[in-house]
Amino acid sequence: MIITSIVLAGKDQAQVAFPESSLLLASHTIDGTAKLICCTWLEADESWQDSIKLSTLTKRYNLAGLEVEFIAVQQLKASDLEQQLLLTAIAQMQQYLQAERQAFDLPLDTSLGTPFQQKVWQALLDIKHGETISYAMLAQNVDNPKGFRAVANANGKNPLSIIIPCHRVIASDGKLGGYTGGLDKKQHLLALEGVSCKL
Repeated sequence: MIITSIVLAGKDQAQVAFPESSLLLASHTIDGTAKLICCTWLEADESWQDSIKLSTLTKRYNLAGLEVEFIAVQQLKASDLEQQLLLTAIAQMQQYLQAERQAFDLPLDTSLGTPFQQKVWQALLDIKHGETISYAMLAQNVDNPKGFRAVANANGKNPLSIIIPCHRVIASDGKLGGYTGGLDKKQHLLALEGVSCKL
């Protein structure tokens, strides 16, 4: 598995709501095809490259059995399939943050989730740019109408933040609800898509 990280930046970095934040991205190969396996939030002060943080990450996403290599984004090579996928993901992420892209076109591996989590994550992909649904509606969409807490938990385990848009799920009263990356990031992502929500 190849891991890299990028600092988020929009058209005007001074106006980006989370300039101190970055994303960790990871890819690996399944049957000769490169797949994006992880895109998760990091804070600037996290020393995640040390063995403890990396161990925590691999445990959280059930990656413990994979060989992991960190490559700085500036050293990624398009000649390697996994690294090329990371470069493509980074380019698409930058386009999204600059309001030049509304949907991602990336091969994803969600097999590390439980069947229920995978079902929820697939349902998240159906929420269009600029739209939101409630946790209760998401529960109905996965045929578990009383399971809004279960879908909220599955949202929290989403390994592909932004790309699988769990930020588009809000509380029934119109408030933001929760978000693993922090509510400031969720609010900014929704605002980027033209949605205003209450904290």
